[in-house]
Amino acid sequence: MKKVIVTGATGFVGQALTGELLDQGISVIAVIRQDSRNKLPVHDQLEVVYCDLNSIEELKNWISTTDIDTFYHLAWDGSAGAKRADTALQLQNAQWTVDCIRVAKELGCKRFICAGSIMEHETMAAAYTRGNKPGLGYIYGGGKLIAHVMSMAVAADIGMELIWAEITNAYGPGETSPRLVNSTIRKCINGESPQFTSGTQNYDFVYIDDVARAFYLIGKNGKPFNEYIIGSSLARPLKEFLLEMKESIAPELDFDFGDIPFTGIDLPLSKFDCSATEADTGFRAEISFAEGTWRTMEWIKEQEKHK
Repeated sequence: MKKVIVTGATGFVGQALTGELLDQGISVIAVIRQDSRNKLPVHDQLEVVYCDLNSIEELKNWISTTDIDTFYHLAWDGSAGAKRADTALQLQNAQWTVDCIRVAKELGCKRFICAGSIMEHETMAAAYTRGNKPGLGYIYGGGKLIAHVMSMAVAADIGMELIWAEITNAYGPGETSPRLVNSTIRKCINGESPQFTSGTQNYDFVYIDDVARAFYLIGKNGKPFNEYIIGSSLARPLKEFLLEMKESIAPELDFDFGDIPFTGIDLPLSKFDCSATEADTGFRAEISFAEGTWRTMEWIKEQEKHK
């Protein structure tokens, strides 16, 4: 890879990936929303283009170069919070993904790397388990799943090398969403004892620096029309992760398990298997959960000082 496009470049994963690509000597065209605050570094190999997903077909009018080899699509509206349950928005995200594939083809890109989610597997299980009543959060997973299916078909039809990267659960400095790791660390900083389900469901977490490196290696070495799990290679019951976090950042606090009912789907450990990612791309996560949560806590503390 010599020059790439990254949509969603100011998002949590997008910023980390952009930094990793620049560190690897790759030129990056960062595509961000019109109303997005540009938090990216000044770099002679970085070009920022403002273009919303709803007008992504105009991107080719803003990019004059024709030597772009890879298109990373990370932009996704409604990946956290109440918007995860917005059916129209999640369906639109799927259409925007397909639109980006067609634009990538027009720009001469050979490869298209898309950010999928482990939620795709959970959504399938939730939808096809007899008698199950899936929660609204699976609407987001459904959007990713629909995008995956449509993207594979369209990419095959137009001759684009599509690679689908499925993130387990990314966390680390730069995240501001109310997801599990972030909210738990903030409670610990405030001296609150966090409450959880029994924590017996299988889970995985992967530190943001590892996520960025995985996307780089998937773009460089991944095989077309393959799916790659981005995880720690150490998936296990959630409670084990949380106890590792407790020991690392808050050994004095009680972590209460079982107070909150679990209503989701417990995926088998095989769904978190990263062996294909390791074999094909050379990626393996390097940051332990203990180290990653400690780094994240220090980052959050530093951010709070400047408020």
